[in-house]
Amino acid sequence: MSRVETLQAPRPKALWTLGLLRSELTVTLRRWRTLALLAVLAGVPILIGVAVKIETGGDGAAGGGGGPAFIAQITNNGLFLVFTALAATLPFFLPMSVGVVAGDAVAGEANSGTLRYLLVAPAGRTRLLLTKYATVLAFCLLATLVVAVSALLTGALLFPLGEVVTISGTRIGFGEGLWRAFLIALVVAASLVGIAAVGLFVSTLTGSGIAAMATTVGLLITVQILDQIPQLHAIQPYLFSHQWLSFADLMRAPVYWDDVVENLELQALYAAVFGSAAWARFTAKDITS
Repeated sequence: MSRVETLQAPRPKALWTLGLLRSELTVTLRRWRTLALLAVLAGVPILIGVAVKIETGGDGAAGGGGGPAFIAQITNNGLFLVFTALAATLPFFLPMSVGVVAGDAVAGEANSGTLRYLLVAPAGRTRLLLTKYATVLAFCLLATLVVAVSALLTGALLFPLGEVVTISGTRIGFGEGLWRAFLIALVVAASLVGIAAVGLFVSTLTGSGIAAMATTVGLLITVQILDQIPQLHAIQPYLFSHQWLSFADLMRAPVYWDDVVENLELQALYAAVFGSAAWARFTAKDITS
């Protein structure tokens, strides 16, 4: 029995919604494209860890001062590989992966011809769109955790673990450091809410999944470039990527929350604006052709 046939079976609304969400998650995570993206994300921390291990040559001193944030501390504590990997993947790899999944959410269904059949089931366009967005948000969390877990395992295998030295210079126990790593992963996942909403909106504008994915990734690159031009400082605080690296403030003692909260508020604003735009477009979209 196909996914559409299963969803068309009569059932209570709450159970139907959960069934639709489960179906969307299953279909999304079974795609080879999604699995390839997750594999690349898992490979980045391994590459960083191996590169640092080779560079230090086992003498515990990393050469040079360049590279992602926290990279100099990896040789002393493998837990810092989690922070380094997230800092390395957040500017491009993580949002690009989210942009691909979000861009394909609606446009991919329209391109394959399954969208109109999904709407025959008693979901309604609003519920279906919310389910699509929830699926993309679940991927945001999964992709971030894949990076964090891969980095933690690699760091534990290649480097020692122990007390963590914060940015402020104080020491915290390994357990608290592990908790902060988990909290940072959650903040990084939440930082992708804005690009997820933008990608979903773009996905409602076209019937081509490839076009939607390319447009979303193109917007991501454009925003990243704009955020690096000093002359555009007036608009940079409003770009969804501007405060992405504020998660580093969670490694201070005490934690500095201002920029983190500002980032989360900005992501919520993008979710509200582009989510509303996606809803307005999707509810008026002609999907009969």
